[in-house]
Amino acid sequence: MNINTAIAKTYVVSNKKLTAVAVMGVVLGMSIYIFMNCMLVGFDKSANSSMFKSTSHIRVYKDDVISKPLIEKTNATPIIINPKTVPVNNTIINPNLVIETILRQKEVIVVTPQVSSSVFYNNGKSQISGLSVGIKPDEANLMFDIKSFMVEGNFDLLKSNQNGIVIGSGIAEKMNLAVNDNLNLTSSKGINRSFKVIGVFKTNNSAVDKTKSYINIATAQQLLKEGSNYITDINVNVIDPENAENVATKIEAITGYKAEGWKEANATYVAGNRMRKIVITFVSFTILLVAGFGIYNILNMTVSQKINDIAILKAMGFKGKDVIRIFVTQAVSIGIMGVIGGIIMAIILITILKNIYVGGDIGYFPIDYEFKKFVQGVAIGLVITFFAGYIPAKKAANVDPVEILRK
Repeated sequence: MNINTAIAKTYVVSNKKLTAVAVMGVVLGMSIYIFMNCMLVGFDKSANSSMFKSTSHIRVYKDDVISKPLIEKTNATPIIINPKTVPVNNTIINPNLVIETILRQKEVIVVTPQVSSSVFYNNGKSQISGLSVGIKPDEANLMFDIKSFMVEGNFDLLKSNQNGIVIGSGIAEKMNLAVNDNLNLTSSKGINRSFKVIGVFKTNNSAVDKTKSYINIATAQQLLKEGSNYITDINVNVIDPENAENVATKIEAITGYKAEGWKEANATYVAGNRMRKIVITFVSFTILLVAGFGIYNILNMTVSQKINDIAILKAMGFKGKDVIRIFVTQAVSIGIMGVIGGIIMAIILITILKNIYVGGDIGYFPIDYEFKKFVQGVAIGLVITFFAGYIPAKKAANVDPVEILRK
């Protein structure tokens, strides 16, 4: 231990109350910063997990075409009457080739086709409208993990039962249906067909649970009077959901079909999520910054109290950089103690909260130990405490010992 460190240690130990107050400020700031950012990550994971139960990372489909002016790129007034969607078949041509092309992309992990059909669910005199989705059960389960939110029945039976249907809990409740009951579907093409309820799912998204059902993809094609190559959508999951928009652009370029990333399809959700991140990050960083101001004030007070000591040290031959080292060492020592305490307190808070059961499909409170956020907190905390010590230390280094000793 050199003389500068020894003096800094003396300043830290000699005024235990001020040191304790500074350390506690860092502890609180650090723990709240880590805690709130870990909670933010947990909220994001929980919300995304809930959304991805019914939404793929990328949806590939044939987009609608709007009728164009009869005369374009001339000085004459364009001639167009009542522009509207061009009546073309929105099926994907040669879907197997498109799927193979998408699967060759290194970012892609799962691809599955589906046929979506607007239907009426009929049970006696009860009738409600909804969306029936034709799927390949194994691939759809791999993508959406449908089995994880099944509440009744056996999803695997859909593979072998062409007349089987898995319905949302809202449909089951509204129409008083249970497993093994019969349900009649009327498609948009006027086809009526009876199905046997083989399962009930519950996503806790009422809009989905009250309207959506799953049937075999071949059966969905028959409901729409289409052949085995008729596909309305191709769902794609990628390794990193945050990179979905870039992969979607790439897929759109190589397939010629519209590829829509989940962020584009859920712009309101993404905007709300971004706002939450900004607010939580701003609040937690501000708290940590306040702790830094606490250290600054305490060290500034120490410099004022020890001004005679500093003058004597400089008169004895200590240079300005030695004085800076003394007070920066004191600040960093307080910061290190505060960081260690903050990490311990954050771990305690996270442990308590993650063991609280909130119910629903969320289960336990969505928070976990995010290593990246701990490292971020430590780095930011140490940087703030360093500068909180450096500013008053710079002031102390500029002290003129002659003037102080004259006083």
